[in-house]
Amino acid sequence: MVNEGVTLMLVGMGTVFLFLTILVVATTLMSRAVMALLPVSTDVTDEELAAIAAAVDQHRRGAR
Repeated sequence: MVNEGVTLMLVGMGTVFLFLTILVVATTLMSRAVMALLPVSTDVTDEELAAIAAAVDQHRRGAR
């Protein structure tokens, strides 16, 4: 009875581990594919940076 429980536990944990491993690999591959097809521009203008800083400051102060 205990052996069956241990076997069931190992099969279940192995299944979850395998699924999560496949999920990580698939997510990584999709991320690389999207970045290759649609490169993201990282150029931020001074105006955008000032707007972001003001928004963060306003959020931290709790103002709306």
